[in-house]
Amino acid sequence: MPIRRLSPETVNRIAAGEVVERPASAIKELVENALDAGGRNIEIQADGGGLSRILIADDGKGIPKDELPLAIERHATSKLEPDDAGDVDLLRIHTLGFRGEALPSIGSVARLSITTRSRDEKEAWAIQVDGGETRPLAPAPFPGPHGARVEVRDLFYATPARLKFMKSERSEAMAISEEIKRQAMAHEAVAFTLSLDGKVTLRLPAEHPGDEGRLKRLSALLGRDFEANALLIDQERDGVRLSGYAGLPTYSRGNAAHQYLFVNGRPVKDRLLQGALRGAYADFLARDRHPAAVLFLDIDPLYVDVNVHPAKAEVRFRDPALVRGLIVGALRHALHAAGHRASTTVAADALSGFQPHTGVASSPAYSPSAPSAQGFSGWTGWSQPAAAAQVLPGLNERSARVEPSWPAFGNAPSWPQQPAAPANHDAPFTPHAPTDPLDYPLGAARGQLHANYIVAQTRDGLVIVDQHAAHERLVYERMKAQMAEGSVTRQALLTPEVVDLDPAEAERVASRAEELAEMGLIVEAFGAGAVLVRETPAMLGDTDVQGLIRDIADDLSEHGQALSLKERLAAICGTMACHGSVRSGRVLSAPEMNALLRQMEATPHSGQCNHGRPTYVELKLHDLEKLFGRR
Repeated sequence: MPIRRLSPETVNRIAAGEVVERPASAIKELVENALDAGGRNIEIQADGGGLSRILIADDGKGIPKDELPLAIERHATSKLEPDDAGDVDLLRIHTLGFRGEALPSIGSVARLSITTRSRDEKEAWAIQVDGGETRPLAPAPFPGPHGARVEVRDLFYATPARLKFMKSERSEAMAISEEIKRQAMAHEAVAFTLSLDGKVTLRLPAEHPGDEGRLKRLSALLGRDFEANALLIDQERDGVRLSGYAGLPTYSRGNAAHQYLFVNGRPVKDRLLQGALRGAYADFLARDRHPAAVLFLDIDPLYVDVNVHPAKAEVRFRDPALVRGLIVGALRHALHAAGHRASTTVAADALSGFQPHTGVASSPAYSPSAPSAQGFSGWTGWSQPAAAAQVLPGLNERSARVEPSWPAFGNAPSWPQQPAAPANHDAPFTPHAPTDPLDYPLGAARGQLHANYIVAQTRDGLVIVDQHAAHERLVYERMKAQMAEGSVTRQALLTPEVVDLDPAEAERVASRAEELAEMGLIVEAFGAGAVLVRETPAMLGDTDVQGLIRDIADDLSEHGQALSLKERLAAICGTMACHGSVRSGRVLSAPEMNALLRQMEATPHSGQCNHGRPTYVELKLHDLEKLFGRR
């Protein structure tokens, strides 16, 4: 078969297959055009999942009449400007669009109509393209002083085979909604309105630019729970800035659907960024849990390549290590600053488990000689009236008050003799100043239930602590600090083990030999497609060296970091912390309980165990009053 030159219509339809994958893709391109044009109010309408009709209206600068025919030609754009020599620098792209493919691609597979009025013109003009066939320019009415209205009807009518690959109208409508949410997250100063099949499903007013306005926009899109449990991220390193919000570990999700990543205002799906996000939370979440985060990376366009794919959803960084280090460092700094804080949803979940009762269940009569309720342990304190003691024997042995005294706690070394300062105390804390324990963030211990749960009273509520999970986290953090202070103990293999890999994989593993050595794994190159393992971390014991190296090679290929070894070491530390922590079922004295509470307040990340589950639940007084109908 001879080589033939394809017709422009065929070329446009091939390009449309890359740029316009589904209705949401077309809307993404048109909304980005509206944003690049300076639109501050963008209206989106979609009928039939976007296949029947799409309308994008904006109040941007509009398109001049003489440039309107050029707008529907392939590779014609106003967003790239050549230099004096006529060259265009594709590494200095400051706009969302730049390829000049969206409008001609859409026009080649649908019925496209563009109506626009530029800022400098009094009249509005329209142009139409039906399946690649252009109609003459004509005057048209326009409702605003300037802007553009782009209408797309019968998407993919010119390529019927593509329609067979579309999902249901409901699925396509959901994809459109998700796309608009992503664009709205990145541009809080722009108002968005989305209508699906004639019904307004999203109306977002413009917010003030900055962190406060951004969080308000995210709250409207992701819910108030995200706002209440989000940590502000704002770090800069070597000219690269990371901002946004990340959820507390206890506000984790079952999938990665609540992770939104942006580079220079552009929504992206990048494995490097996703891997860095996962790495930052590696110490706090189980493998089947995922953090919620909305992160914005601002970087000089010279150091990021956005011309990787026609859909512009993928990027490449000139210095990926810098970007990854910034993300991991910024997130861990924010998590560290959160201290023992747990998400507000923990209390909401706990309250939902309570069921009010209007009657009193029958129970065996108490007798003065009957033992106290099984599972409740406490300490000597207040003296109770004789009548109360006769009704509830053992009550005066189970005090409701504990005086503040802070001896060393159990088997935890160097528990502080003086508690940490209360987080909400206005006056400066002095080590010898008398302090009411109710003013501490986790309050004062009042009892122990089922030999595992500590009940503490705060100034405005109560706290329930899982003693085993809490102490496990404290031991784990102490072990991590010890590992950071010195090298990991290594054990030499009796016979060095050779691991055969793909040549590229072997090169990646060997190039990270220094990093792996810091974690106790000594490897070196052994020919073109193998590595030699001489020593392994002692805490791994008798480990599967072949499997470990292959897992590391996979991690380096996918995430750019040896997460497998770090996770294995973390798992060992977690197991050791579990065995070294105070066990469930151990009855604690009041001083031991209070010492545990004070240590939790002084230890970062103590609000969740090593698997991301909460270590304590806090219920405010007004929540308790609601349970009993007092509010």
